[in-house]
Amino acid sequence: MRLLEWQAKEIFREYGIPLPRGRVAKTPEEARNIAEEISGPVAVKAQIPVGGRGKAGGIRFAETPEEAWKVAGELLGSFVRGVEVKMVLVEEKLSIERELYLGVVVDRSSRAYTALATSEGGVEIEEVAARSPEKIIRMTIDPLEELRPHRARWMVKQIGLEGRRMLSAADILVKLYRLAVEMDAELTEINPLAVTPDGLMAADARLNIDDNALWRHRDLLERFGESELLDLTEREREARRLGLTYVELDGEIGIIGNGAGLTMATLDTVQLYGGRPANFLDLGGGAPAERVEVAVSFLLSDPRVRAIFINILGGITRCDEVARGIIAARERIGVDKPMVVRMIGTREEEGRRLLEEAGIHCLDSMEEAAERVVSLLGGD
Repeated sequence: MRLLEWQAKEIFREYGIPLPRGRVAKTPEEARNIAEEISGPVAVKAQIPVGGRGKAGGIRFAETPEEAWKVAGELLGSFVRGVEVKMVLVEEKLSIERELYLGVVVDRSSRAYTALATSEGGVEIEEVAARSPEKIIRMTIDPLEELRPHRARWMVKQIGLEGRRMLSAADILVKLYRLAVEMDAELTEINPLAVTPDGLMAADARLNIDDNALWRHRDLLERFGESELLDLTEREREARRLGLTYVELDGEIGIIGNGAGLTMATLDTVQLYGGRPANFLDLGGGAPAERVEVAVSFLLSDPRVRAIFINILGGITRCDEVARGIIAARERIGVDKPMVVRMIGTREEEGRRLLEEAGIHCLDSMEEAAERVVSLLGGD
């Protein structure tokens, strides 16, 4: 989950990271009012969940409140890098002497956080890595020791900071690390960290939170709005309300599996035989008949889905429960779409018997079932 700049800055502020004065605006009038409060030149920044907005014209400056009104009016409703601008952040224009970069990212190879710092701020860190990798200072952080202030001071000293500015930057880096750990961040960065006559300021803020940890941060969804934070389709939002693990794709074969690995393998196998999956839907382990009914009903009601492939490996999931859920969904929805089932494991014989009595044939292998469901649609 990638927070917008203004949302990330709200979190940064709570951790004591210095920020420019400013607020978010959804109308030109609100932008003018904020500029009046700041009483000086402002930056008007499109709030979109993609990078490179500055080069694309998504960050503009205004000397007066009236100019802020005009700029905001031009940005709001426009498209920057293919994304519609629905709000802008209006904040004081900084007098920047230098632009630096500080970040904390998950390093999966070391299974720990890595702190990053470079004197080349204001550009994508990937560009710096490709052009001047020697200018990026890295430090893998032992989770048992955390990021100690003396290590943070060493890092920021390597990018040319001394004295009070060095102490301030080290303090910001320690806070950024603590934020990353406590917010389950996959990535958090300040780019640029602006060196100004008044001190260091986080001119921009980025915070990506691990989706798997959202259950620990329900307050964020309530605070900023689920629709604002999660880039979901209407079907994906409905699936979340139903408690389903679901991702919408662009095909026409509905896919249901139990376990993320099995479901992904099912998608790959369908594609191998020339089919186009319409979705990823994982029942998880031990799904009762009621949950299966909800999942199958959800796909039967999707007008894009022309056929359904249900692939079940019964361990803690009982095949007879799955069969009852499939039959109940078909009876409740009343939509007769081709359905192919591959089901092996716990109470397999009972499950197969129930499906056969309902006129649903159960196949033995995933490959055979995938080939069958694709052939039912003529392979198109």
